[in-house]
Amino acid sequence: MPDFRFPRLLAALAMLSLALSGCATNGDTQLPPASFVAMQEGPGEEYVIGPLDELTINVWRNPELSAEKIQVRPDGRITTPLVTDMPAVGKTPSMLAQDIRLQLSQYVEDPLVSVIVNKFSGTFSQQIRIVGATEKPASIPYRANMTVLDAMIAVGGLSEFAAGNRAKLVRFDKQSGHQKEYALRLSDLLKKGETKANVMLQPGDVIIIPESMF
Repeated sequence: MPDFRFPRLLAALAMLSLALSGCATNGDTQLPPASFVAMQEGPGEEYVIGPLDELTINVWRNPELSAEKIQVRPDGRITTPLVTDMPAVGKTPSMLAQDIRLQLSQYVEDPLVSVIVNKFSGTFSQQIRIVGATEKPASIPYRANMTVLDAMIAVGGLSEFAAGNRAKLVRFDKQSGHQKEYALRLSDLLKKGETKANVMLQPGDVIIIPESMF
């Protein structure tokens, strides 16, 4: 009677090898390189107000209803004259201006309201977070056309013991609804000047830099 155990064992080992290979390459996906100087600057996504942003609310011809240096509270709300506990986080400045206008229209005929963001923090989904073996881990506001080089300059570069070429970029893919990991070569970029190691960033990206084993 033939023994089918050995072929089955080989098939199982092959499937295990493919599974492990898939796990090993997860996070090693390379992003396309970005130029150091953008050939054409363009606007990014419309800014969304975040906690601790500082705002100026201007109501035309109604200075008593205007307010400067209004800080968005940690709970995401603001209070201005005649407007109490207005939700601000998650709105664009124009959206917040429209909501304030609707609130003030109870007291003022057809008010014209503008919202200016003086100091930016942004929501987590609009920040770039750099953690691990860097000189000063931080969350920094995303800027249009921002690259990984810009982010590393903002945090002072790599620490002495950083394994820069084992760094990862974690990004939420809106289309698939899943988190993806990409390999970064920060040591090649910052220490060797390898231009192809510079990549574009997107709002919400997280850069994780491990320490070297040696």
